[in-house]
Amino acid sequence: METMPMRGSVDMNFLFTLGEVQRLVRAYADKQAARYGITRAQWAVLAKVERSEGLKQSELAELMEMQPITLTRLIDKLCDNGWIERRGDATDRRVNRLYLRKAARPLLGKLGGLRSELTATALEGIPPADAHRLLAQLESIKENVRNAIQNSPGEPPRKEQRYG
Repeated sequence: METMPMRGSVDMNFLFTLGEVQRLVRAYADKQAARYGITRAQWAVLAKVERSEGLKQSELAELMEMQPITLTRLIDKLCDNGWIERRGDATDRRVNRLYLRKAARPLLGKLGGLRSELTATALEGIPPADAHRLLAQLESIKENVRNAIQNSPGEPPRKEQRYG
């Protein structure tokens, strides 16, 4: 697959392209998730609960960087569909913990296949070694930005020594 040569500098294009890729992948994921009668946001909640069953609803909201009321509405819908259940906490009755219901397992299996389809579509024409390199580079970018956020406002970003 031929790609168009990039015009302009990395400085001019990096953030725009990164944002555009994210927007397009999200739109494509929304469209494909609808085939299973679920939204991308509901899918994300199911995936997080699958990875960390028993998570407090408040912890999930923080983890997903979502307002608690927004998450509550998503969880209400997932409970109505029989995919998630809330259980009270043994030590704090104000706390709800989240668990998958048996009915969610087949859906999560289908969504795992869909995730693979989405990834294959996005990476079409990119050799596996390049895809692994891209993923490693994106992880480095994420870490660079995370470190910059953690620095105090007047402090210059920390530089880590990298080898290889």
